[in-house]
Amino acid sequence: MARSKEAKALGIPDLEPYFKVQHLLRKHNVTVFSSNYPLYGDLSNRVVQTLRHYAAEIEVYSIDEVFVRPVSVFGDLKSYGQQMRDAVWKQVRIPVGVGMASTKTLAKLANKAAKKIPALEYVCVLEREDQREWLLRKIPVRDIWGIGTRFSARLNLMGIYTGWDLANANTKNLRRHFSVNLERTVEELNGVSCFELEEMPPTKKQIYCTRSFGEKATELEPILQATALYASRAAEKLRRQNHFVKTLHVFLQTSPFDKNNYSKSATIQLPYPTDDTRVIIQYARHAVAKLYREGYSFLKSGVGLIDIADKQFFQTDLFCERQSTQTDLLMQTLDKVNHRFGRGTLYTAAEGIQKKWAMQQNFRSGSYTTSWRELPYIKCN
Repeated sequence: MARSKEAKALGIPDLEPYFKVQHLLRKHNVTVFSSNYPLYGDLSNRVVQTLRHYAAEIEVYSIDEVFVRPVSVFGDLKSYGQQMRDAVWKQVRIPVGVGMASTKTLAKLANKAAKKIPALEYVCVLEREDQREWLLRKIPVRDIWGIGTRFSARLNLMGIYTGWDLANANTKNLRRHFSVNLERTVEELNGVSCFELEEMPPTKKQIYCTRSFGEKATELEPILQATALYASRAAEKLRRQNHFVKTLHVFLQTSPFDKNNYSKSATIQLPYPTDDTRVIIQYARHAVAKLYREGYSFLKSGVGLIDIADKQFFQTDLFCERQSTQTDLLMQTLDKVNHRFGRGTLYTAAEGIQKKWAMQQNFRSGSYTTSWRELPYIKCN
């Protein structure tokens, strides 16, 4: 999933299965950690709260990336960026890179440079025209936000290889071959802001929850349990953004590397729009049971909420079945208990108790900041 710069220097490849590099890890005493999403989410939130002291506006773009509009843009910006970095290190002990520029796209490129070029000491400020040009000439077009491998190949065929080439490209010509977003990216590379900060993240139009099983499942029951858990997690996210779902998408698959591989999916229309975990689990389990076939070793299942609508503005009529007020209160209670005492404090019996199919986390670090049970003990004599 991720490697430190020291691990990269040892020659550990990207996205390599653990068992293939086990000998190399042991030889160099490399520490390995399984994913721990509650811990990452809490640390991310602490970083954001620290940065709010320096921000007039802030957009949480992802769990490890934040856009900040500084309180003041006057004075020594390099020093200001270093203060932000030092504050995060002091409060959270997380090393961060800071990129500062007039647009979000340039700021992301500056951030990349801050982490790659040692002389910048993890803070890169693009204030002058010569700084912008120098960086754009160094950056391959595929590394620019929103471009990616597919678009970069097409741009290369048009003679556009670097950020500087793209910044100086003919926008009318680009408009004929690409979307308006690429035209906005060109404007951003030239210092014209087109992407505003989004302090309130937009609601998701679809919600998916999917995981690989800890061990392959050959029987139906563990698959039903896993599907119930994924449906429950998706329903929780749905209620968090105050939406109803009308249509589900459920899939089941073996490993694509199996000689006898199998992959099927189904779309299910719910009897009425709902955010009720029990209803979503019921229909998801029924669908995955229909997809199941004996004789296969299944690796993965997933549940998607693909047709969702804002609960606040949703209208029904006298002849349609609808979710009851008692269900709303029950779901609120479920979420409050799990929020206060930890996810999984209350769960449906359909998820099972002995979860042998659960994702393996043999090297998981302790959730020291989110679980009372995992606080380290200190013994004083």
